[in-house]
Amino acid sequence: MDMNINFPNLGIYLDHVGKSISVFGFEIAFYGIIIGCGIVGGVLLAQWQAKRTGQDPELYLDLAMIAVVLSIIGARLFYVIFEWDQYKDNLLEILNTRNGGLAIYGGVITAIITVYVFSRVRKVSFGLLLDTAGLGLVLGQIVGRWGNFFNREAFGGYTDNLLAMQLPVSAVRSSDITAELAEHIVEVGGVSYIQVHPTFLYESLWNVGVLAFLIWYTKRKKFDGEVFLFYLLLYGIGRFWIEGLRTDQLIFFGTGIPVSQMIAVGMVAGSLILMAVGRRYKSGRQKAGSQETEEKAEEE
Repeated sequence: MDMNINFPNLGIYLDHVGKSISVFGFEIAFYGIIIGCGIVGGVLLAQWQAKRTGQDPELYLDLAMIAVVLSIIGARLFYVIFEWDQYKDNLLEILNTRNGGLAIYGGVITAIITVYVFSRVRKVSFGLLLDTAGLGLVLGQIVGRWGNFFNREAFGGYTDNLLAMQLPVSAVRSSDITAELAEHIVEVGGVSYIQVHPTFLYESLWNVGVLAFLIWYTKRKKFDGEVFLFYLLLYGIGRFWIEGLRTDQLIFFGTGIPVSQMIAVGMVAGSLILMAVGRRYKSGRQKAGSQETEEKAEEE
């Protein structure tokens, strides 16, 4: 298998990008290493945010020990459900995540449910937990997307823009090579390459901007949970666009509609509605409090 990855319009040519590293004869996939780094970084960022906002950082370590495991399971199950034809004849392959196959939406949905249950058990604000842990989730996505780079997956259709990426045909799944990509195969040094949108990179960079905004907005939020709602809004917008470029979309049963785009629309609409409701509720409580204060002052 050819291991080159090129960014010709940037003048970057990587001659050997492996998919794993050997430690004492045991192959460890870079995908797993990067996901692990993303998780550790996310937990540390959540703890930093907790300290910054006057919370107990250890609370988020406790949450992470539960949420991380369940979210990975949720992300895997989400992927398997919509790619069932790949696994129905070999169920043990469901347990093999070395070559990717984690759907972030499944992880996010599982994480939200986990945080809700955790908030009820520990008797802490559900919205505040989401606001704080959500920053760690975004960082995990920023880092984790680079696992797709090493796996040569989650790329888009043909492009010749500045960030265009060339991947050897022999290194990618044939099912991810569209007719358009096949028409634009190029030969370099005797190796056949497809030239694609590096959508993993687009999403990683988009989320850097999302994270920067969320950190800035934290101390300006109107109510607990609003920071996380902004995450859903901004991530949904970016993912809707990026998903439209990808060649490995998960399709909703028999519709031809990408699952991720459907969920992205729901995230954007839902977050806008909940933000409007939250702000109106907060405003109502503030007005009620002001009236009560005025009434007490008049009585005195």
